[in-house]
Amino acid sequence: MAITASMNAAAQFKPEIHGTIRGKYEYQTEEGEGRFQVRNARFSITGKVIDAVSYKAEIDLSDEGSIKMLDAYTRINPWRSLNFTIGQMRVPFTIDAHRSPHQQYFANRSFIAKQVGNVRDVGATLGYTLNPGFPIILEAGVFNGSGLTEQKDFWTNNINYSAKAQLIFPRGFNLTLSMQKIKPEDFGIMMYDAGAYYHGNCWHVEAEYLYKHYENNAYGAVHSFDGFVNYDININGKKPLVKKISPLVRYDYMSDHSDGSLDDNGALYTTDYRRQRITGGVTLSLSTPFVSDIRINYEKYFYREGAIAKPSERDKVVIEFMTRF
Repeated sequence: MAITASMNAAAQFKPEIHGTIRGKYEYQTEEGEGRFQVRNARFSITGKVIDAVSYKAEIDLSDEGSIKMLDAYTRINPWRSLNFTIGQMRVPFTIDAHRSPHQQYFANRSFIAKQVGNVRDVGATLGYTLNPGFPIILEAGVFNGSGLTEQKDFWTNNINYSAKAQLIFPRGFNLTLSMQKIKPEDFGIMMYDAGAYYHGNCWHVEAEYLYKHYENNAYGAVHSFDGFVNYDININGKKPLVKKISPLVRYDYMSDHSDGSLDDNGALYTTDYRRQRITGGVTLSLSTPFVSDIRINYEKYFYREGAIAKPSERDKVVIEFMTRF
């Protein structure tokens, strides 16, 4: 009996290893050029040392060809509804930017998730869950503002912060509100985000809006929107290779945007030009949910007059194979 209890306790605290591999081929239709790419080769280890203390360490061996340490934190749960996290993590902000690669619906992220609201940093967060008839998840944190690579000699008298509230209503409805303050260089930036989705009856319908304001009007306010619809068609039969087919379509938009970098004159400049994009496609799920997907997308861009399109931000066909283990 004692041996069995000891074995159960050991199994409870055994580390878990997970990984996500995303390999893809992209073909730019106007340029007539294509490329193969390993977008992610991500590995993580999670576990507990005692019931109240858990940890996560995650590294990407190929984030567009670069090695990056992503998550490295300890989380303390003094009781079920309260948690404290310290370390390196994704800042609690937005819906789409908070999705891991294996949870994404499209091969390429939305403008909100990639350019406008994508922040990882080093700091500490406090989370609390309450239930006044439906779950409400509250998160707030303070962060260095140093990003992932400038920690050793980074000291600051400036505090970056973020706060997020998720209201999980019955019948598959979710409302997420969040705000974040960052200061990449000499100018503070405030971001406000509101998003909602419905998930149920084979549908996922989502819309999200982000507003970005620069201190002292150092750069024009940025507006960004992401909306998409996904419908799951489950395949019945005896051990089908494809278990689910999901047609989906997305529209996203961003106005002229600065990531906070300064030019030679000490002024903010445009790092991403105003554009719209329509993405359509289909996902073939070989196992569900989000374990082995083939994502086939076509992206059509619409730039403002005078805009300069980046090499990877043009009309293209994308075929991606995602495997999660």
